[in-house]
Amino acid sequence: MNATVGVDFRQKRVIRENKQDTSGLLGQKQRLYLQLWDTAGQERFRSLCTVFLRDAMGFLLVFDLTNEKSLLSCREWMNLLCQHAYCERPDVILVGNKADKTEERVISTSDAQRLAQELQVPYIETSALSGKNVSAAVDMLLDLVMKRIEESVTKARIHKMAKDANGGIHLESSKPASSSCAC
Repeated sequence: MNATVGVDFRQKRVIRENKQDTSGLLGQKQRLYLQLWDTAGQERFRSLCTVFLRDAMGFLLVFDLTNEKSLLSCREWMNLLCQHAYCERPDVILVGNKADKTEERVISTSDAQRLAQELQVPYIETSALSGKNVSAAVDMLLDLVMKRIEESVTKARIHKMAKDANGGIHLESSKPASSSCAC
């Protein structure tokens, strides 16, 4: 397994069963196309990473369970995400990776959960080597992003219905049109 240098990119098509009842699509399947961007966590690539944050709808904030410094940098990364993402509070999952390296582990689950609670984000442990919980982490993030989208659609529908119920906006003038110039 190689470390990311700069940026790595993958596309994935998933079929997801709708778990929210906000849009009236509960249980229906949706086809989604994901773009997964793996940006390097090193300081020297940080300015490059901010470009990729602008249009992203969700983030997996990954740290190394065998490296305490990587956990400590998560606060800085969270600030960066909130500063450069499309919204003030983006959807984020805190991910402790290398859960398979129990002998080398230096960060306890409780320490990681404490940080997740402080950042107000869910937490999951994964192993990229074995694949354990990798799909679960992506699914957790996808659920958060889809919930946000569905809530936005619902709010827009409610707003439109309220506007229509109040007569909407009428652009017609009640005065008869004048045949001469008003200049």
